[in-house]
Amino acid sequence: MSIDLPKIGSPSPLLRWLVLLVGSALLAGALEFVQLPAALLLGPMLVSVFLSTRDMGVVVPRPVFFIAQGIVGTMIGRAMPPAVFGEIFSIWPIILTGVLFVVVASNLLGWLIARSQVLPGTTAIWGASPGAATAMVIMAEAYGGDMRLVAMMQYLRVIMVASAASLVARLYLGGSLAALPSVNWFGPVDWPNFALTMAVIAAGLILSRLLRMATGPMILPMALAIALQYFGLVKIELPPLLLALCNTVIGWSIGMRFTRDILGYAARALPTMILSIAVLIAVCALFGWGLAHWANVDPLTAYLASSPGGADSVAIIAASIKVDVPFVMAMQTMRFFVVLLTGPALARFIAGRVAPAE
Repeated sequence: MSIDLPKIGSPSPLLRWLVLLVGSALLAGALEFVQLPAALLLGPMLVSVFLSTRDMGVVVPRPVFFIAQGIVGTMIGRAMPPAVFGEIFSIWPIILTGVLFVVVASNLLGWLIARSQVLPGTTAIWGASPGAATAMVIMAEAYGGDMRLVAMMQYLRVIMVASAASLVARLYLGGSLAALPSVNWFGPVDWPNFALTMAVIAAGLILSRLLRMATGPMILPMALAIALQYFGLVKIELPPLLLALCNTVIGWSIGMRFTRDILGYAARALPTMILSIAVLIAVCALFGWGLAHWANVDPLTAYLASSPGGADSVAIIAASIKVDVPFVMAMQTMRFFVVLLTGPALARFIAGRVAPAE
């Protein structure tokens, strides 16, 4: 006589959320401790990938993901003060040349990746795009790219670019690079400006719904933040804890879309991704050398300005050493806008010629 043992069901939703929360906090804290770029996004994303590929995933409500996109948009807008636009206008030929060089190089690299069938066409183009990583992942989802693979390539690039920039700065300065500033998680909050910032995000989200814009939850709050900040009507206030929560939500949203099959696909593509990013960093460094030589720009300033993405990490590094920070941010900002405006059309154009049937 056989005895049928009771089957152990899958963990309850409450237990899944508990594991996700604790695991995300621990891994994000560990990555933040070693100062890994985008640690507060990468930690939750890796934990959610682990759980999702073991049938322990949870569902992140779509409205919550949209709110996180709105926060990202206003965060990008806050990073673009009026002084940056003045720097762009004052030396626009140099800025435009540098931007176009990096954009062309990254799109050529994306075309080669798609041509070799390492990644699908649209996904390859968005993965190679040298814009703000989180923005590129959100744009990719809206315009037909595989959000999971684009995220993997974008955040891998962020880590490699930030590490290379930090290493170059240390070597150039003989190890005198200042330590990165610590975050005051419980610092004072400017509540009136915080309320205005939340109103900006809400207005952007409502407009995106009315206009049915695929990228509206991020783009419209960003545009409103830039315009209102430019005319001095609002000061964007985003407490560090809110940004940490926003990064966590986006990390979860990306990670929970992974399956065992897509994870295996990404693992096989990883060596090519690393090689392609290394090539892009080298090509952009070569342009930085030319910029320093022909435009009389400080070599370290030229290198940081031409680094392909990871603008927030590059900005932190630039702020800790003696370089022309407005020039660095002007080129990074201008490149972001160029990629934002041309990315969808270029992705469709290049992907259509690589694999018309995609």
